[in-house]
Amino acid sequence: MKSCQILMPALLSPGVIAALEDRFTLHRLWEQVDPDRFLQDHGAAIRGMAASSRAGQIGGELYDRLPALEIVANFGVGYDTVDVDAAAARGIIVTNTPGVLDEEVADLTLGLLLATVRRIPQADRHVREGRWPAGSFPLSPTLRGRTIGILGLGSIGKAIARRLDGFGVKIAYHGRSRQALVGYDYHPTPEALAEACDVLVAIVPGGTETRHLVDAAVLAALGPQGILINVARGSVVDQAALVAALQSGTILAAGLDVFEDEPHVPQTLLDLPGVVVLPHVGSASTHTRAAMGQLVVDNLVAWFDTGRPVTPVNAPPVRTR
Repeated sequence: MKSCQILMPALLSPGVIAALEDRFTLHRLWEQVDPDRFLQDHGAAIRGMAASSRAGQIGGELYDRLPALEIVANFGVGYDTVDVDAAAARGIIVTNTPGVLDEEVADLTLGLLLATVRRIPQADRHVREGRWPAGSFPLSPTLRGRTIGILGLGSIGKAIARRLDGFGVKIAYHGRSRQALVGYDYHPTPEALAEACDVLVAIVPGGTETRHLVDAAVLAALGPQGILINVARGSVVDQAALVAALQSGTILAAGLDVFEDEPHVPQTLLDLPGVVVLPHVGSASTHTRAAMGQLVVDNLVAWFDTGRPVTPVNAPPVRTR
């Protein structure tokens, strides 16, 4: 299998690199002095790709330069930076890394929720800045009596809901359709869900279908005691509308792990006292990132060994081996 050439457009972990180099001939595009010339000279031999959001958008232009490409193994459960339709049209399989990060992201979501509601980072700063001797930290809002709305009750959304069950709060959700085996209240639109809850947790996939799904109308429906938690993609929330809603008191607070133009976060958002911000770390533990990386490797190995990847996103014709 060493003769099989794999392209890595942007840096992945040393463990992924080592595992791929053990099985394939791996090309590190980000290390090339002239990436365009490299693709011109070697693109026709590339059969697989180990991709991530760090590489930016992966689509038709790159596919055109890789005529032998068979598989794009994406690092992450989200694959909105990969043009799956264009890949399928060329017979290219796309894979992602679902399942292995569900519990980690759910843990982080609960931490971000509690940090936002109880203003934990703000209380930490109160102590560190020496303000405690001059006066107690102000009373915070509470999780008690709140209804938590989960926007996107997929596998991660369900993991979040299981944790919230232990907090004794009411849970509701919105998704493409009502789920028959789910006992939580279902609401047919994001706005209807926001009207019914006090905390809205966004955990839908990114992409054009969900762009600005949380807009000014949804934020207004959430109300002046409402809290937004976004652990989905920055594109899911209209960031300008969110800033305006926080500045005007349309909603109370927000906990954000993702942003529209990462890693850039507008100062207007950072200046708002009721906002808790994290640098897109939902799955960022050593344990979970290692599992995600291993699934990237497993998908590539399985495809070239058997023609059956582990976690395909699309379904081009099955190749025989």
